[in-house]
Amino acid sequence: MTNRIAIPMGLLIVGAILVDLVLFDGQSLIFLSKKMFDLMEWMAFWR
Repeated sequence: MTNRIAIPMGLLIVGAILVDLVLFDGQSLIFLSKKMFDLMEWMAFWR
């Protein structure tokens, strides 16, 4: 991945997190964090 692609992608991710924190009090971020933790546990089971 080049810097030309990585910088806008990083800014988009940070922007989405900021919008979630400001408008929705971080509910989506908490939900996605819990789901990611569940996915990691499920993948560790199959390892």
